[in-house]
Amino acid sequence: MTSPPPAAVPQASALRAAIQAMPGAGGSPLALPSARGVTLWKVMGRMFAIQTDAPKNQSVILKCDPHLAEILKQQYAGVGHRSHLDRRFWISVTLDADVPLAETQRLVAHSYDLVRAGLTRKQKAELEALAT
Repeated sequence: MTSPPPAAVPQASALRAAIQAMPGAGGSPLALPSARGVTLWKVMGRMFAIQTDAPKNQSVILKCDPHLAEILKQQYAGVGHRSHLDRRFWISVTLDADVPLAETQRLVAHSYDLVRAGLTRKQKAELEALAT
């Protein structure tokens, strides 16, 4: 597991702790020089979050239900799209914007649940065994 940089906003540290507590969740830093401070979070080998801890850009990219994504984009200035991923299913949440930490943590859990629902029966059984 990676640790947050010293300049991390409190939301970034709290979010990282919440993600690490999810059964089967594993984070690995991207090995690209242009992606310093980026952690790719997966469950059973499937991505559900990309957390960026760059000093001027602390955010998390999450899988999201398309209808909910549209509502969130209208409700919060800190929710948008910032990646090569399909904008219908992925949102970016800026951690030091107007999105409350509790809402961001709920969205992380939503992303995790969406990915978990798409796992095979065998993967779900393996994940269940990890949770007990």
